[in-house]
Amino acid sequence: QVQLVESGGGLVQAGGSLRLSCAASGRTLSSYAMGWFRQAPGKEREFVAAIRWRGVSIYNIDSVKGRFTISRDNAKNTVYLQMNSLKPEDTAVYYCAAVLVDTLIPTNQNEYAYWGQGTQVTVSS
Repeated sequence: QVQLVESGGGLVQAGGSLRLSCAASGRTLSSYAMGWFRQAPGKEREFVAAIRWRGVSIYNIDSVKGRFTISRDNAKNTVYLQMNSLKPEDTAVYYCAAVLVDTLIPTNQNEYAYWGQGTQVTVSS
């Protein structure tokens, strides 16, 4: 089992920044990719970014367009999502997730086995 706990959400004005954290515990995570997803009110959950143990990362380019950066501190078993130039449309509950990977990092949420409880990000205009 892998336990994930997100933090760092909150209310920010458009153009501001937030850094989300996801602390993982329960297993050695070297074989896991860690991802961030988000779900806005009335919308489906969408992939934001993910990163492998050695730092290879992928992004949902359409939604983040260079504004977000994912990183991980393996010594702390923590993944971060730095979000800059935030827009009102970034308002959502952000979820951290983990998936055991062999080669490609999946973007489909159904492939992720472990999930955090979510943290709310609200961007005001």
